[in-house]
Amino acid sequence: MADQNTVLILFGLLFLLILLRMPIGVTLIAVAVVGIGESLSWRIAWASLGTVPFQFASNWVLSSVPTFLFMGFICYHAKLTQGLFEAARVWLSALPGGLAVASVFGCAGFAAVTGSSVACSAAMGKVAVPEMNARGYNVGLATGTVAASGTIGALIPPSIILILYGIIAQVSINQLFLGGIVAGLLTALAYVLVIIVRVKLNPDLAPSFHEEVTGRERLIALANTWPVLLIIFGVFGGLFSGVFTPTEAGAVGAFLSCVVSFFKGTLTWQALRTSARETLVTTSSLLVIAIGASLLTRFLALSGLGDVLLEAVLALGLPAAAIMVGIVCVYLLLGMILEPIGAMLLTLPIVLPIVEETGYSLLWFGILLAKVLEVGMITPPVGMNVYVIKSVVGKLTTTTAIFRGVMWFVFVDLLILALMIAVPGLVLFLPQLLG
Repeated sequence: MADQNTVLILFGLLFLLILLRMPIGVTLIAVAVVGIGESLSWRIAWASLGTVPFQFASNWVLSSVPTFLFMGFICYHAKLTQGLFEAARVWLSALPGGLAVASVFGCAGFAAVTGSSVACSAAMGKVAVPEMNARGYNVGLATGTVAASGTIGALIPPSIILILYGIIAQVSINQLFLGGIVAGLLTALAYVLVIIVRVKLNPDLAPSFHEEVTGRERLIALANTWPVLLIIFGVFGGLFSGVFTPTEAGAVGAFLSCVVSFFKGTLTWQALRTSARETLVTTSSLLVIAIGASLLTRFLALSGLGDVLLEAVLALGLPAAAIMVGIVCVYLLLGMILEPIGAMLLTLPIVLPIVEETGYSLLWFGILLAKVLEVGMITPPVGMNVYVIKSVVGKLTTTTAIFRGVMWFVFVDLLILALMIAVPGLVLFLPQLLG
């Protein structure tokens, strides 16, 4: 076992470098290698640097990450998702705050082909916020709704967070996807409820408008969502029926998105090149961070710090629920300064043994973790979704106003997290039913 003081100093250095905005993947790799070298042996450190990246990157399930990313980028750049908001608008505009409600369901539909919070917020922000602004909606409600609804992208499959968690925690990705559907729909319904209640209490937030929409117009709007619906049913129908694995599902989704956009006439060379480039850049970034997290796991195992922390937590004698609330609070704090995937991969080597020892299901924890990490996407000071919306709307409003708008949804998210901890079966019933 390595000297604990040396280990603690290195972990302090790790967080300091992250706060200084050093790339998290490079920081993880550097600290892990130095830690193994200084605490144990530089021969072991160099051997780990040679073997751990290969062992992680050779995991076949990882091939689903670039294919799902490519599917999402194609759907975005080939404009396959444009009909989602319009369909939601004509069907839901009669509700109080109908356009905001439509934005929530538009983001949920977009999430089913992207798995990215940022992409959901950016795409829906360009369409929904100008529409709500033209109708006289309160700018905080409009921008806050889209920023918060974008977080559904990490819950509804294909979620990159859930894929990476499943690989690291050795949990079925199929079952994580099923649980993510429940958590995503629960979040969407909760957001809709808070919008309707707020508008009912203060109608000035979203002036009502009476738009005569015929049944034929509703059916046409619904029919215009066929590209997304075809991809969703093709990918997840085959996935959950057992026709193909999650790894194969990504390839099927990427193929379907290209075929559908080709026949729709929106697959340009520019869209194809941009999607390929963004897929390569995003996949490379994720792999560097994940390899760093794998090296950190090796460092923890060799140093014995993981066992020390586990014993310290268990020695507190707290109920399992209290320990879980503490873990959630730590992630909420990390979410304020780190992006979700980095925060997850940084902490999983320490947190997973504690979760297992307290008796919680790793499947349930993965879904809870995806939810709590996404809260960080709308909380200051980082709040990536907020800054994405700000870049979309420009001078229409301020960043502070958007943060004020999302605070209602942050409060709802905290209630959902409390419900998930109090009733774990809420998100587990679908995986147990179909698993």
